[in-house]
Amino acid sequence: MHLAHYLGLLHKAQCRLGDAFEEVGTAHRDEPDVFHSCQKLATQCRGHAERLVPFARRYAEDAPAEPDRLHSELFTGTRTGGIGLLRDLQDLYLMAAECDISWTVVGQAAYGARDEELLAVVRACEGETANQLKWLRTRMKQAAPQALVVAD
Repeated sequence: MHLAHYLGLLHKAQCRLGDAFEEVGTAHRDEPDVFHSCQKLATQCRGHAERLVPFARRYAEDAPAEPDRLHSELFTGTRTGGIGLLRDLQDLYLMAAECDISWTVVGQAAYGARDEELLAVVRACEGETANQLKWLRTRMKQAAPQALVVAD
């Protein structure tokens, strides 16, 4: 069963996304909404990862390295200033999008396997991940004019 591969991918991706939210929040603490929202979303991601643990055990999680590579490719360090914030938020968006599609794939597998417990976790967590994407998109829209049009 290849579900173990995707459970591992999703579990690790949620952990890395939590780390990334925390890094961005800390780096941009001069933006209070970014700092507090990123801390909250980091906690949420870690909660998602924790909720996957029983299923990782059940299906013998296979933890691929892809989320580690994505995190290291995107986050060689946070950036400063308005354009830095915009780029950091965009990187978070890409990482959250990976989690989002992984929730969809795992949900389909849970449906096929008739695993109601996993399906319940997927439904709860994929909705929160969708809200993370909405917040990131909204915050990027807010940051873009200042970062891209107004001179430093």
